Amino acid sequence: MAASDAIPHVSLAHLPTPLEPLPRLSAELGGPNIWVKRDDASGLAMGGNKVRKLEYLMADAAEQGADIVLTTGATQSNHCRQTAAAAARMGVECELLIEHRFPEWPEAYNAGGNLQLDHLLGATVIDLERGVDRVQALEDRANELRAAGRTPYVIPLGGSSVIGAMGYRTAAMEILRQADELDLELREVVHATASGGTQAGLVAGMAIRRSGVPVLGISAGAPADYLAPVVRELAEGVVARIGIDREITADDVVVDDDYVGEEYGIPTESMHEAVSLAARGEGLLFDPVYSGKALAGLIAHIRAGRYAKGDNVVFIHTGGTPALFAYRQVRR
Repeated sequence: MAASDAIPHVSLAHLPTPLEPLPRLSAELGGPNIWVKRDDASGLAMGGNKVRKLEYLMADAAEQGADIVLTTGATQSNHCRQTAAAAARMGVECELLIEHRFPEWPEAYNAGGNLQLDHLLGATVIDLERGVDRVQALEDRANELRAAGRTPYVIPLGGSSVIGAMGYRTAAMEILRQADELDLELREVVHATASGGTQAGLVAGMAIRRSGVPVLGISAGAPADYLAPVVRELAEGVVARIGIDREITADDVVVDDDYVGEEYGIPTESMHEAVSLAARGEGLLFDPVYSGKALAGLIAHIRAGRYAKGDNVVFIHTGGTPALFAYRQVRR
């Protein structure tokens, strides 16, 4: 197996991102000490978690001589926005295949927020109708480009491949190092999970370091029985790629899908409460699609007594601030 230092990598993010206490929110909830991992402060077009994955994906694209990158997402995809930014930074063309799930929603949603930034960053946006097979659409477009003499590099939904998940293997180690510097014993790391790559990298990183720190992924869309096997397979791929003997068990992959609501991208009342609590109590802005729903899940678990007083819980802020502006008039 190749050693980890042989894995292609480019520097796109402002790392390490801060690990900060949330004393007011912790006091408001009367539970554990909540720490926030500020991956919203990762730089690159308003930050977010995807830039960590893109450091490895864009390096792989360069190794393969790609002259254009393709990826897909929903209308307000943070991943698409950061892919467009990474491509601009590296001087590579970018096409985004955007599935418009709610064309009847206000213009702020269907033209603003992340989508507005996609255009500003120079990406070509290809519109897809709701329900289309996005994996097939990506492959079809890549084949068209190959036939035209181009060299496309396809980045999967959410950047969630073994290569992309490498970014959160290193993030797990960053969290452990910061906790050690702060003399913190971590009870759990909690984050939003959707396509599985962030959680897979965290699980793999914790296993590689034999940390014993559990990872709780709170789903923003997919059901747990679908997502957990995806996460486990990706985590196993990361460990295999590193070349370290570690077993990833089913117990290592915990996905909670109780806070999705009606479906991916549709606001929930618990999300609104969580976003408001963080904004008014800590001056932190969480997005309505991913981190807001995950924070709602964390708050519910605290209220249900999952953690003891004095426990240290890390919540990963995965970014997504532009979506707040897109959802200004969207209430369900």
